[in-house]
Amino acid sequence: MCDYSLMMVPNRLAAEGEELVSHRFRSGSVGLVACADYRVWQAEARASGWWKWLQGIVAGENSPKPVVCIPSGAQLRMSEIPKNLQRQLSVGDAEDVTFRQVSSDPNRHRDALCFENGVVLSIQSLDEGQKLKVIRLSAEPDTDIHVDEPEVLFAR
Repeated sequence: MCDYSLMMVPNRLAAEGEELVSHRFRSGSVGLVACADYRVWQAEARASGWWKWLQGIVAGENSPKPVVCIPSGAQLRMSEIPKNLQRQLSVGDAEDVTFRQVSSDPNRHRDALCFENGVVLSIQSLDEGQKLKVIRLSAEPDTDIHVDEPEVLFAR
């Protein structure tokens, strides 16, 4: 899914095997974008200079596009997890996670990562540049992906 706060940003569905990175958009919400799009955006921002970068912020154009939407139940590999988050969540440097939509309430962030140890982490808690790789876009046939009011952690 794409979080409600990113619905106005151009978006597309993820592809299996695709490498993604987290990005904090101008709205303040965190979303996922393709690593390739992120690198191009960073290079263009550096090449354009400070003044052009500031103009992009004012015009609302200073973010990589499109947002990559992930279906609930998709399997991802989260890598290069920051040490403080590893300690907080009791996870390693790299972990397989299940992407879940944990709420359907309007005007509420709903995208989260479910770790194998049972921890549920809101996408909004990810640092800028967190790397994820799409392993599989759908849950395995015998996997129950229903989440009843999980306790969603916010790392910040």
